[in-house]
Amino acid sequence: MITESQTPSDERSFHQRLQGHAKHLQGSTVNDLLEDAERAADFCLEAVGLHLDFSKQLIDPQTLQTLIELAQHSKMTAMRDGLFSDTPINSTEQRSALHTLLRASRTPDSDTLSDKYKLAQKSLNKISAFVDAINAGTITGYSGKAITDVVNIGIGGSDLGPRLACGALSAYRIGVVNSHFIANIDPVNVSETLAPLKPESTLFIVCSKSFVSAETLKNAELGLQWLQSAASGADISKQLIAVTANADAAVKFGVNADHIVPIWDWVGGRYSLWSGVGLSIAIAIGMKNFRALLKGAESMDQHFHDVPWHQNMPAIMALLEHWSVNYLGCQAHAVIPYAQTLHLLPAYLQQLSMESNGKSVDIDGNQVNSLTAPILWGDIGTNGQHSFHQLLHQGTITCPVDFILPLSNPGQNVDQQAHLVANCIAQSQALMLGRDLQSATRSLLDRGMTKQQAEQLAPHLVIPGNRPNSTITMKQLTPETLGALLALYEHKTACCAALWNVNPFDQWGVELGKELSVDILAALEDDALQLDVDSSTQKLIDAFRKSK
Repeated sequence: MITESQTPSDERSFHQRLQGHAKHLQGSTVNDLLEDAERAADFCLEAVGLHLDFSKQLIDPQTLQTLIELAQHSKMTAMRDGLFSDTPINSTEQRSALHTLLRASRTPDSDTLSDKYKLAQKSLNKISAFVDAINAGTITGYSGKAITDVVNIGIGGSDLGPRLACGALSAYRIGVVNSHFIANIDPVNVSETLAPLKPESTLFIVCSKSFVSAETLKNAELGLQWLQSAASGADISKQLIAVTANADAAVKFGVNADHIVPIWDWVGGRYSLWSGVGLSIAIAIGMKNFRALLKGAESMDQHFHDVPWHQNMPAIMALLEHWSVNYLGCQAHAVIPYAQTLHLLPAYLQQLSMESNGKSVDIDGNQVNSLTAPILWGDIGTNGQHSFHQLLHQGTITCPVDFILPLSNPGQNVDQQAHLVANCIAQSQALMLGRDLQSATRSLLDRGMTKQQAEQLAPHLVIPGNRPNSTITMKQLTPETLGALLALYEHKTACCAALWNVNPFDQWGVELGKELSVDILAALEDDALQLDVDSSTQKLIDAFRKSK
């Protein structure tokens, strides 16, 4: 919760007002609020083929108006401006955050941005050339055979983004080139991925901005060895492409200079699928569809940039998250896509939200005065209905939900799709409605139970309801609507960061474990090496040594 003593006076005023709203709403239910015939129409937004229905959030018009006023007085405007300028809004690393430039279709007015835009367009043209050559069979393996399989090696955003998009847009796949992904340093990930593939027709894309990421380089080395072992001295360099800002390191690794796609320090990893990191996406779905993906994201950028806060979809979603976390006490958030091809969306958004806003220090170096990013999790519906939905409905925590629902699925069974849509709508309604003791008892009596049996069992069927949830629908999942959806969550994340006064573009929390692993690895490889570590860590090191 926000700590009032640490809150500046203007923010304190909003905090006190929102506290008052939260207290007032304690005795309300969303079901009661929906008795207002206009609520469903008033609490929804349309943008770029997406429809957001947030009428089942525990919020009334007065609270929403206060939140919008907070947005106008917060750093959200400065954050938005920074995303479309060369301002170093990544303050701890003194870098810009210009992923919006990667999907822009027009040259910016600023000279500095114009130069960066030209770099992005040049890279996009290089991606296009690779896509054409690989799908046409003019880039071949060492034996002259056409490429049949592309393996993307990366981690974090260099893996999750392209992996998600390739899966989500599988219906748009072109040609005969198959996509594969290696991220985990676990050797099983490498061996299982490569086992069914043929070295003579496999191409590797190594995505690492720094080209020093230990996990990515170790996996790339194993891939290189796999190729070299099969090639028996033949030239394998044309089967390697690197996406990196460190061209020298990539060339030293064995990548031809003309097989390097650049990326820049103004593109963060979790915002990078729009860059050369998206090469594997473009190979899978073709440049026309890849450009449609970019267009969808650009259209959402324009909506975010141009539309006032009260009609701004990313801003409203951010304000709802701020409200849920800091005033309703919700410290978890579930994303549940009702589309099999979006099964990786929760994992992708988990990194986007939790790596960006999982901070306890604000941009000024002080302890934050509010709760920040909730735990984001989820899985596809309807699978979740038979596992974690139990907690959502009857658990002791309140976890807001975003349901993601493509309404149609061309080429698939219409009756099956109707069942899927019905399940999604019903789950949203059930979270809101719940079931009281009287209804539970009546339901059991209708099933033929005696009054005594029904009264004994009924408490177990009670569902509190009043669980906040939103639904994002689209006519169907296309490259353009996927681009819009991902950009929507990017901008929502940035707005949340502005409300909480944290930097969403750094990730210093991941550094310590990496630093400590260097010495631990040395101790695992050298039994004679003794580290000055705690007894628990030493015990784990000893366990590995004994297992060798």
